[in-house]
Amino acid sequence: MGLTERDASDEALRALAEPRRRAILRLVAHDELAAGEIAAAFEVSRTAISQHVTVLKNAGLLTERRDGTRRLYRARPEGLAELRTLLDEMWAGALDNARRLVEADRGLSDTDEEVGRAG
Repeated sequence: MGLTERDASDEALRALAEPRRRAILRLVAHDELAAGEIAAAFEVSRTAISQHVTVLKNAGLLTERRDGTRRLYRARPEGLAELRTLLDEMWAGALDNARRLVEADRGLSDTDEEVGRAG
């Protein structure tokens, strides 16, 4: 059973809540890096980094490619695009709500605006 779009977005947001995971994602945003190269950028164990990488993969934010015995990681553009779509929708909704609140405070309504545009 696959994740719904909402579940996937929730999982991605939970994954990005941890600062080290965001840092890992930044490292592999433009370059494919081996697990050891990622781990070398942090002062924690390779096991800890491996766990963070697994969370990012499970959230659909990273891809893994094997090259012999090496595992190479890169940010998954589709996962980031899905998350961006969610944030854009939330932002647009928030801006629309803010507009309505300001207009209500000024005594304007949607119909007043429509009349102003028509005239």
